[in-house]
Amino acid sequence: MIVSILIIIACIFQIMIVLVQNSKGGGLASNFTSAGQTMGVRKTADFLEKATWTLAGAILFLSVVATASIPRGVKEKESVIQSSIQNVQDPNAVPTLPSPTQETNPGNVK
Repeated sequence: MIVSILIIIACIFQIMIVLVQNSKGGGLASNFTSAGQTMGVRKTADFLEKATWTLAGAILFLSVVATASIPRGVKEKESVIQSSIQNVQDPNAVPTLPSPTQETNPGNVK
C-alpha cells in the first residue's frame, strides 16, 4: 500500500516536471537569462532532465518492488474463474429429459 502511494506521488512529480520543460529549450529554463544567476539556462535544463530520469527510474524501481511484494503461494480462496472452469459441463454431452415413466409426484400427494 505504501509503495503504491509512493508510485502515485512520483508520477505526479514526473508530470509536473515534464510540463515545466519545453522541448525547444524554453519553458522554465528560458526565464533564467541573466548572466549572474546561480542556476543558468543550461543548468536548469540539466536539472530538469536529471530529475525526469531520476523519477522515471524511481517509478520503475517502485513498480518492481510493488510486483514483488504481492503475496503468492498462499491459496486462501479459489478464484471465480477457476471454479467456473472446473464446474463446466461437458459440451458434447447429450441433455437428458425426464422420461414419461418417472413419477412427477412422488408419494401420490395431491
